[in-house]
Amino acid sequence: MSDVSSPPPAEAARTAVVIPAAGRGVRLGPGAPKALRTLGGVPMLIHAVRAMAASRAVSLVVVVAPPDGAAEVKSLLDTHALPERTDFVVVPGGETRQESVRLGLEALPPEYGIVLVHDAARPLVPVDTVDTVIEAVREGAVAAVPALPLADTVKEVEPAAPGEPEPVLATPERARLRAVQTPQGFARATLVRAHEQITGAVTDDAGMVEQLGEPVVAVAGHEEAFKVTRPLDLVLAEAVLARRRLNDGF
Repeated sequence: MSDVSSPPPAEAARTAVVIPAAGRGVRLGPGAPKALRTLGGVPMLIHAVRAMAASRAVSLVVVVAPPDGAAEVKSLLDTHALPERTDFVVVPGGETRQESVRLGLEALPPEYGIVLVHDAARPLVPVDTVDTVIEAVREGAVAAVPALPLADTVKEVEPAAPGEPEPVLATPERARLRAVQTPQGFARATLVRAHEQITGAVTDDAGMVEQLGEPVVAVAGHEEAFKVTRPLDLVLAEAVLARRRLNDGF
């Protein structure tokens, strides 16, 4: 643990990515876990891994597999072309996303002082977004998240039963709101401390760092870093991938 608490300076630290991919993705309907659904004939997980490895700053990707599916995920990575300059490790995950990220962190060698956490369900994040997050941490941020301004007005409501009208409580100022994406980047020691000290329901790792009282900064996200959660998202992702292949030979 001493190596984690005394990491090298951020500008000199190596960068690793943890991809929790143990979820079932029930909102996409029955079938394979969400990360193993195909996009353009290739599992979304492979797209996500390639997106992270596209950054030359990333030298290790840790994929956190379903507890009973580590061998399957390892075989999947072995059968797809991945950048040779990047190392890939598969570890079994836990029952929750938070536990899976913690298990991924525990698998990192001590020389990795910067850690990105990326959703496997965001398969098309551009490499420029990955690099922007890493650069923010290298420049001194203990946590950085890619984010986009909101296009829609947001209402705070009093939750009601499904299908029932919900009373509106407030209208937050849209100019101050952002939709947060991944990868989220961290100084490793800070993220480890958050996972040691913060318990309870959390929706992202940056929120855990916020609960520590540490500052989190938002950097420019990208519209193609959207999360594939529902069937319509998959249709959009197929369209984006087809455009990339037509324009860039991706």
